[in-house]
Amino acid sequence: MHAFEAQARDLADLTARGRGRRLVARAGADFASNDYLGLADSPLLREAVATALARGVPIGSGGSRLLRGNHPEHEALEAEAAAFFGRESALYFSSGYAANAALLGTLPQRGDLVLFDELVHASAHEGMRLGRAEVRQAAHNDVAAFAEAITDWRRAGGSGRVWIAVESLYSMDGDVAPLAALSALAAAEGAALIVDEAHATGVYGPQGQGLAHGLPTANLVTLHTCGKALGCEGALVTGPAIVREFLVNRGRAFIFSTAPSPLMAAAVRASLRMVAEGTSLRTALVERIMAARTALAPLGVPAGDTQILPLILGDDVRTMAVAGALQEAGFDVRGIRPPTVPAGTSRLRISITNNVSPSQIAALAERLASLLPPTEVVAA
Repeated sequence: MHAFEAQARDLADLTARGRGRRLVARAGADFASNDYLGLADSPLLREAVATALARGVPIGSGGSRLLRGNHPEHEALEAEAAAFFGRESALYFSSGYAANAALLGTLPQRGDLVLFDELVHASAHEGMRLGRAEVRQAAHNDVAAFAEAITDWRRAGGSGRVWIAVESLYSMDGDVAPLAALSALAAAEGAALIVDEAHATGVYGPQGQGLAHGLPTANLVTLHTCGKALGCEGALVTGPAIVREFLVNRGRAFIFSTAPSPLMAAAVRASLRMVAEGTSLRTALVERIMAARTALAPLGVPAGDTQILPLILGDDVRTMAVAGALQEAGFDVRGIRPPTVPAGTSRLRISITNNVSPSQIAALAERLASLLPPTEVVAA
């Protein structure tokens, strides 16, 4: 017996069930990334980083923000982000995972209720696990279910604050939350609404400010990931100033982490400016989304208009086999299996970005049609 026998058994079981994971180098046409606007490797962003280096912005921060790690670039980014997103304050985290964990592990207090959509990201679950509030889930995008859960909790004696946690655009299904109705429910119940805008930031809103832009802001907290459409790294939590102050004082994921790179903060500043002025970037993406949805609809991709197109095959092993065949043909499409998605809904997650051309989209649809019998796709 060796020290890691249990781990070896677990890995063997995952492999046998078609759920083993391994790191694979990027190759082929990009139908897998979240670099929706194609900024991550753009000449514009490269130039912005070079300019920041030339004016002396350091690569490393050297410590946590509360020690010597707080750099003027962090504070400049937060001021510009607050203005861009129309919020009172912003706080920069090293990743969306850390930001979600800090939000839901710090803001809700003992005696409160966190009511979350059943499809929220794993990082939200991590925050709830770390927190002190009671947690309950509601059926996906079902506002009536959220309202009923609050009523049931109150009837059972719940008297604290309710925190409603949702995503604006869901990363595996590509559907959009009913944010206006959820905002109205939060206002009626005196609840706070936490919206993860990870897959909407940069793509939706008048200038890419996200799908929650324009909602009443008094009880609204939004998380904007910088590593997807913005092409950089990290995440910005925006909301009332009290939220920023409380996270700085109580958010362990913020307090005890080395500050993000000041150079990356400078890059995010540049990206926000590009996105604000980048109507052509969003127009190009919309054209590609429409082309992809037209080409892939006959294969079973559900109706919608976002850049995330799930093709649900159901079986784990079959899903990975189809993904592998696509990769061999030059299309970087990844298979997604439980626990990332519910059991029985393993899928190809086809992500549309400005990194692919209309001809590559058409070629992907043609190759998929040759791989999938008409009856194989599971109804979403």
